[in-house]
Amino acid sequence: MATGILAGAVAGAAGTAALNAVTYADMAVRGRGGSDTPEQSVEAMEERLPLSVPGEGRARENRVSALGSLSGIVTGVGIGVVFGVLRRAGLRPPAPVGAILVGLTAMASTNASMASLGVSDPRDWSVSDWLSDLVPHLAYGTVTYGALAALDQGRPD
Repeated sequence: MATGILAGAVAGAAGTAALNAVTYADMAVRGRGGSDTPEQSVEAMEERLPLSVPGEGRARENRVSALGSLSGIVTGVGIGVVFGVLRRAGLRPPAPVGAILVGLTAMASTNASMASLGVSDPRDWSVSDWLSDLVPHLAYGTVTYGALAALDQGRPD
């Protein structure tokens, strides 16, 4: 199990880097701004929890932004861990199926949390919004699943 956790964390981190790279490339090509939904999610969680982000003004804004970014990293690594454990347990679909499964799981996780927090409603998204979300998550799934498979090569089952 520890091997699955470690391999999953490494694979999830690689997938998260890929997701970020595809997202930033899209922003550069289309000249679009970044999403503020991670920060909105942090603020929505803050309203529901007995915790608050300390500081005022710019210092607080910076902390909220950092926490939003960190939440994406934690999600990416965490989903990698789940699939690393599942892989060690024997779940090994073909690469295209595994990549799509991992990517869509990550996408569903983030979209469900945003919807439950009232930050965004995917039912109202345009086709462009969906593609801007889908493509980076498929890159995440492809790299995460590919890294899991590569880390698993040569290991006895």
